[in-house]
Amino acid sequence: MYGHLFLIPTPLGGDELRDVLPAPVFDTVARLDTFVVEEIRTARRFLSAAGLRGKIESLELYELNEHSTAQDAERYLQLLLDGRDVGLLSEAGLPAVADPGAALVRLAQEHDIEVIPLTGPSSLMLALMSSGMNGQNFAFNGYLPVKPQQRKESLRKLEKLSAQTGQTQILIETPYRNDAMLADMLEVLKDTTRICVAADITLPSQFIKTKTAAQWKKAVPTIGKRPCVFIISA
Repeated sequence: MYGHLFLIPTPLGGDELRDVLPAPVFDTVARLDTFVVEEIRTARRFLSAAGLRGKIESLELYELNEHSTAQDAERYLQLLLDGRDVGLLSEAGLPAVADPGAALVRLAQEHDIEVIPLTGPSSLMLALMSSGMNGQNFAFNGYLPVKPQQRKESLRKLEKLSAQTGQTQILIETPYRNDAMLADMLEVLKDTTRICVAADITLPSQFIKTKTAAQWKKAVPTIGKRPCVFIISA
């Protein structure tokens, strides 16, 4: 019998866990002793707050992040093939969505291992819900190119696609480039294109606003290094 791979959500920020995670998440965490995590230090803090305080040293924690190799994921797969239940944790939000943990989920599916997703906060869906944009036809584009000219060209293409199809375009950025991303949007997108800026979702400092590019230009917010989702609709 193979083990099960549990996809365990984590908060998007410094939330009180029970404000954003349902009871089954805590029940599952309590019975697992093996976790594949994006960053061990963050995972220890989460697991301790989730009810495992005093038991952390007895857990097996394995890192799977942008520095990991394909061989690392295959090693962790062996835990499941050996019959052990494993919890997969992202740094924030849902595992395997714009997250290195997707590599382990893919291997689990290829080997007919049961994957069990648990309910939790998704910054992408919460931002889309709050944006007032088309929630029936949308695309998540992840990170755009780092180089400014390539990023601007990508924004133009997404705006054109949205105008042609009505498809809402969702994207994210590394926090220290948030303000540069918004500046590029205001430079290259048409004044009538709607832009949603959704930062610090679920936190007391939450900021979610949708305005046209022309309206944003009148008062450009400073996002800073806050976790942020950007959405555009032409």
